[in-house]
Amino acid sequence: MNRKNEHLQICLNEDVQAQHTTTGLEEYTLEYDALPELDFEEISLETKFLGKTLSAPLMIGAMTGGTPQAAEFNKRLAQAAAEIGIAMALGSQRPMLQNPEDESFMVKKYAPKLKLLLGNLGAVQLNYGVQPSQIREILEKTQCDALNFHLNPLQEAIQPEGDKNFKNLLSKLHQTIDELPYPVLIKEVGCGISTTTALKLKTLPIAGVEVAGVGGTSWAFIEAMRNQDPIAKTTGVHLKEFGVPTAQSIQICRKIFPEKYVVASGGLRTGLDIAKALALGADIAAFALPALKAAETHEILQFLNQIVYELKTILFITGSANVRSLRGKIFKK
Repeated sequence: MNRKNEHLQICLNEDVQAQHTTTGLEEYTLEYDALPELDFEEISLETKFLGKTLSAPLMIGAMTGGTPQAAEFNKRLAQAAAEIGIAMALGSQRPMLQNPEDESFMVKKYAPKLKLLLGNLGAVQLNYGVQPSQIREILEKTQCDALNFHLNPLQEAIQPEGDKNFKNLLSKLHQTIDELPYPVLIKEVGCGISTTTALKLKTLPIAGVEVAGVGGTSWAFIEAMRNQDPIAKTTGVHLKEFGVPTAQSIQICRKIFPEKYVVASGGLRTGLDIAKALALGADIAAFALPALKAAETHEILQFLNQIVYELKTILFITGSANVRSLRGKIFKK
């Protein structure tokens, strides 16, 4: 619980975002259409994702859980997601492996109309004894519709309590996913998905991937702030912005997974960021830190409505009647 509390406080009170490495989205511009031949009111953001229909191609990304403060944040986030009609991903449900009744993840009781809820567990936990039956139990308890397995080797290497054995994990993922009656996505946590990683993931029976590229929150830096070992701390600082920028990772994953879902995330802060990510090939976009900060100040609905209106406006001025029509209307500056 201390770790989860520390994560929350660091994210809320410290500058944990990349400073020198950007998402790469600023290098692109969308194709403007001054004669869109569209009625703004008829533009649709409706999006199909994992068998559900969302009102917009948006997801509140994986963040937190396992503490009373996290429970309150998750409640606010879930209620807002339900009201807007978008998806939400839970933070790592590892605490539920010890306490399956952990209330901080039970968001459906506060937001029964939530369109789509994704569970979340570190893939590396499969090397530390976690069984498919345990995963099914926590997903059933939280009434999740799908599962994120997250990959975070850099975070684990810097984390004081880190689990660093990633050996033979690909085969264990394959076996576990085969046994789960849920669609599964594989996500990174802020270092992006490279070509090397994507080609490995292509061998798995997954529904898609979430890129979580460099340019947003750095979990290596967050763990460095927690670690008292000077060598690990310095390493985390030096590797704060290591990995694949978001824009590059989206394009890599779209190419390697032409028929699977690609979720854009990693430093997405505005409707314009999200529109560029969609134009580059993402199916939906996720964001965590800005939603967390908006939830802290009870402004999460305002934040989401801003994103939705901005995205709809961009579809209008690019001559895109729907989200799918936006794809490809982008070029390097």
